[in-house]
Amino acid sequence: MALQSLMVQLGTPAPDFTLPSVDGDTFSLSSFASQPALLVAFLSNHCPYVRRIEHAFGAVTAELASEGLATVAIGSNDVRNYPDDDADHLREQARRAGFRFPYLIDESQEVAKAFRAQCTPDLFLYDADRRLAYRGEFDAARPGNDLPSDGASLRSAVSFVFAGGIVPEPHTPSIGCGIKWKPGNEPRMTLG
Repeated sequence: MALQSLMVQLGTPAPDFTLPSVDGDTFSLSSFASQPALLVAFLSNHCPYVRRIEHAFGAVTAELASEGLATVAIGSNDVRNYPDDDADHLREQARRAGFRFPYLIDESQEVAKAFRAQCTPDLFLYDADRRLAYRGEFDAARPGNDLPSDGASLRSAVSFVFAGGIVPEPHTPSIGCGIKWKPGNEPRMTLG
């Protein structure tokens, strides 16, 4: 079932995290402290919404990295019941899609809960002070439509952040596969 992102309140500080990557390294929020903007993307390998944009996502984030955007992806799905989202498959996805950023494993799912991630893809863009500046879609491409996957929504948001401005609302929520919570681990989400 497709879900929309929760649209966390703008200005919310980025939650701290320390997670292993699919390549065996460890990253935390402070690993990206020198970049003027940080994109935290909750992704998965099996979700058709992510698959629809993954090549463009890899290309756009690589392009924006040269301008100062740090990107980190986090896989939080229950890999026991969704083995296509385990570290081996995420590593293969990163190669296939041209991801040049760390892909982290949130085995406990506590980081997804802290960010209030709801779906894959779920994107959180933070400014230099690590305050939430944008949450929403990558672009308007979805499974079943012929719209180009070009990262237009994210590109626009990043340009405002780099200019020190406010990303004008409304932000279009991301839509995708719901995060696959471990049985009994579903978060109690509230708005606000």
